[in-house]
Formats: sequence, C-alpha cells, structure tokens
Amino acid sequence: MILINVRFPVREDKMDEWLALADSYSKAVNAEEGCVSFSFSRSLDDPNLFVCVELFRDAEAGGAHVKTEHAVSFFKAAPDLVSAQPEILYIDSPEVKGFGPMGEIQPR
Repeated sequence: MILINVRFPVREDKMDEWLALADSYSKAVNAEEGCVSFSFSRSLDDPNLFVCVELFRDAEAGGAHVKTEHAVSFFKAAPDLVSAQPEILYIDSPEVKGFGPMGEIQPR
C-alpha cells in the first residue's frame, strides 16, 4: 500500500474554485479501482490549508492514478489556486493492507 499526504496552501481569494475542484477530484479518485481511500481535510488552525490523505493499493495503482484525465486536469488547475508549493509525504509499505483498529480509543 502507498500512503500519500499532501499539504495544499490555498489562496483565500480562490477558495470557492478550490472547493469545487477538490470535491470533483476527490469523487473521481475514489472511483479509481486502485484507490483505497482519498480525502481532503481542512486545517483547524489555518482555514486556507488543506491536507490530502491518499491510500492506493500499491505503487502501480498510484502510478496509474497520476495518468488519469482527472489527475492531469487537477495538476493543471491547482497552480492557479495555491499560495505556495504543496508539500508531499510518500510512504510505500507493501506489507500494510489497509486501516486497522485503534486500540487506544473505543466507543462507550
């Protein structure tokens, strides 16, 4: 499995465009066969910062993802919406198969 986290600092004056782009992109990525999970979250400390958490079955699925029409379109549109270069964290861990239960917190 590969885990990718990307921090996107978004221009305040482009927020509506960003939200529309992020929504449509997220839906398209989640429909990909090799996608395990894909989501954007907004920072609690900075309303102009979004974190993307991506899980793909393997590096091959991640490679196929960046070649999709929706990824190419996202990469083309995003530079006009960000305020700085996004930062990425990429982890390739073939032995991990997905989410597991968190031992420290259980519902009461």
